[in-house]
Formats: sequence, C-alpha cells, structure tokens
Amino acid sequence: MESFLAKPDAAKALEPSNRTSDKPGPSEAERKPDIKLGRLVSCPLDHLRPHPGYIRHHLTVPAYQLSALVSLGDLAFQDPLLITRDGVILDGYARWELARKQGRSTLLCIEYELTEAEALHRLLQRHRRSNGLNDFSRILLALELEPWFKEKARANQQAGGQGKGSAKLPEAQHIDVRQEIARAAGVGARNVSNVRTILQTAHPRLIEALRDGTLTINRAIRWCRQPRAQQVEQFTQYRLERETSKVIRQSIARLKKDKTSPDPITVLNALQQQEARQPGSVVVRVGRLQHTVVLIGQDLLTGPNSQGVLQLK
Repeated sequence: MESFLAKPDAAKALEPSNRTSDKPGPSEAERKPDIKLGRLVSCPLDHLRPHPGYIRHHLTVPAYQLSALVSLGDLAFQDPLLITRDGVILDGYARWELARKQGRSTLLCIEYELTEAEALHRLLQRHRRSNGLNDFSRILLALELEPWFKEKARANQQAGGQGKGSAKLPEAQHIDVRQEIARAAGVGARNVSNVRTILQTAHPRLIEALRDGTLTINRAIRWCRQPRAQQVEQFTQYRLERETSKVIRQSIARLKKDKTSPDPITVLNALQQQEARQPGSVVVRVGRLQHTVVLIGQDLLTGPNSQGVLQLK
C-alpha cells in the first residue's frame, strides 16, 4: 500500500515518522500503539474486508444507504475509510461496497494498529446510533467482546490484590462485564440480557427481522415466552397489521387531500351485497387505530354491480 503524509485536518492524529536517535528504544509498554494514532494510505480494495463479526452475524449494508451514497457521486469517497493494519474496516463499509460495485481499484484510508477486539470496540464506537447498525446488531457485535472485557476485569481484580489467580469472576465483576458490553453497544444493560435470551429462544425469522430493523427487541422478548411456532404466527400477524396500518394512513391522507369520501351507509350496503354474491370476499380485521376505517378493494371498485352504487372515480 502506498502511504501518504496527511494533513491534520485529514486525520485527527497521524502516526509520527520514524527517526534515528542515540537514545535507547522505547519499552514494550511504550511501544504499545495508541488507537488515536493512524496513517493515511491508499489501499487496494482487495486488501480491505469487513470485520469477522459482520460476516458471522450476516450484517449487510442497507440498500437505501448505498442509494444515498450513489447520489453523492465522487463526494461519497471524499472522506477516508478507517481500517486496521490488516485491512479490517472500522468505518466506511458502505463506501467499500459501493467502490466494489463501481470497479474502483483503491480507496483512501486511515490505518490503525489494533487487535481484533480493539478493532471491534472502535467499530462500535464509530457506529453508535448509526443508520447502518441498529441496537440489536450492535449488541450482537458487542457480545463478542465479552472475553476481552472479562480479561480486563480479571486483570483489574488481580491488580487490586483480590482473588489473585482465580479463574472465575465474582458476581459483581460479571455485572461490570455486562455493563461494559452495554456501554460498547450504546444501549441499556437490560437490552443486553434480552438479546442473550432472544438468541437462545427466538425463531430464526425473528432474528432476521431484528437484524433488518423490522422488529424491536422489546417486542421480540415478549414473543420469546411462547413456543417458536407461535412466535412466527405472532410475527406474521404483526407484519400484516403494520402493512394494513400503512395502507390505511396513506388512504386517509389521500382522502383528506382530495376531500372526497363515499357515504358510509352506501359502502356498507355495497360490501354486504358483495359478500352475499361471493362469500369470503369481504374480510373484517380488528386494528389498533382509535377509529374505524373501511378499505375498499379494487375488485369492488371495478365490479359491474358495485361501481355505480358507490359512485367512486
């Protein structure tokens, strides 16, 4: 990779250049890289890759995010990606995906020297409240840091002279680890426990819906008290209600805009006639709205027996 000298405004802090000196070299502790340091490089696309956690949890870039980048043109690649020395992407996954689709050969990156755990922790810090990573996805990634947090907690415990050499963490330390996971994901500690339960008990369709943001953690944890078959039934009904509510809201908005609404008695009579002619063609569902809305299908509008009665355009 070809490296460049970067201006301070291109990177908050860059790796200092190597200089010869008569002074003794730095100690091992002093040589430990500061994650705030980095260097600007032009990196080949085939050297870059998602964090292994992305792959394990099947996380992808939403289509709308790629579309938004496409609309920016070359400006989408104005800011450098953040990567590790071995090419793991910390920030800029969507830009990397777009560059691959466009056949670009290199991307400007800021390179950091981090371990895999440090890289994941930095990635989560960069994606808190990100449109690309919802709460569930961030918790999935943060849970992979549990061994790292446990090791740090154990080191702190030994440094304090308590339980030296113990392979087990006391309950207080376990709680601290859960809080560290929650802090890394930018969520409450209860949601970390809820996601653990969901991963153990939820149907795969619920997991998929949580990843793509069509289901919330709070709703999923309620359904996890039921058998998996019933979870799917609940989710299917929920999706149907959401789609129906969306259609209702759009229909109400159009009616308000057009200021046209058929007479309710005429509509109900037409529906009654339709059901008499074709049993099962009229379906009644109980919704969550505070008022009653009647949706009329296209078959009723275009049918030879109903269009004249309803007098709809």
